[in-house]
Parts: sequence; C-alpha cells; structure tokens
Amino acid sequence: MSEAVIFENTSPRFALPLLHAGQAQKEVFVNEALARCDALLHSTVSGERPEPPENAKAGECWLVATGATGAWSGHDAAIASFQGGGWIFITPRRGLRIYDLFAGQERLFDGIWKKGSLPVEPLGGMTVDVQARAAIGELVVVLQALGIVPSA
Repeated sequence: MSEAVIFENTSPRFALPLLHAGQAQKEVFVNEALARCDALLHSTVSGERPEPPENAKAGECWLVATGATGAWSGHDAAIASFQGGGWIFITPRRGLRIYDLFAGQERLFDGIWKKGSLPVEPLGGMTVDVQARAAIGELVVVLQALGIVPSA
C-alpha cells in the first residue's frame, strides 16, 4: 500500500484551498476553490487596467496592470475576478493563456503578459512577389482568426 499523501493548505499551482479532516466551515473553502476554478476555466478577461472598475459584474475578470491601486494594490499581473461581492486574485503561472475580450486576442503569461502584434505588410522591394504577399496575407488572417494577433 502506498504512503498517505500529506497536503499543504493550498494546491501548489493556483492556491486552491484544500480541506482537512475535521475542518469547520468546509463550505467556505470549497466555495473559494470553485470560484477560482470558475475564473480559470476557459478564462477570459475584459481587459487590463490598474484599478478596479466601479460597477463590476459577478464573474467579470480583469488583468491587473502594473502600478495597481485601490483594492488591486499589490496584485500586479494577477487575474482579478469579481465574485461574491469582492475580488479574488489569481497569480498566473508560466504558460497560462487567457483571451482578452477588449483586445480581441489571446495573451500568454511568461513572467509578464505577452500578446502578439499585427505584422507589417511587406511593401516595395526590388522584386514584387504576388504569391508570397498573398500567402503572408492569408497567414495574417489565420493568426487573427485564432486571436494570436489583433485585427487591423
């Protein structure tokens, strides 16, 4: 038989609160874990800003910009999710991808939040290659459709 696993107070990846035998008010811990899971599953954010919006709706998520103020102070780069009348902050891990509804594109966390930029269309040059430019144009359309680069 294998050894019993000893759990910490939170999960190692996204700090989901864990239950312990004989723990009082388990519903508080379970509800917090579910709220964090709700914010992370198919995660979208309404955009990025340094301060909380005045009239946030339940379930609304934002990226906390650098130099955050107010209720978001000290949570730079976190995902802020408005749930239960307050903000839950999720510290991102490398490789986390979200969809930014305002920018209309995917963002990737790799120490900082990264996003693609629209490539510049090649113009001029000594030789005009219509087929190459058409292929590049089609590639840009696909990258836009996938949310990797913003639409023009």
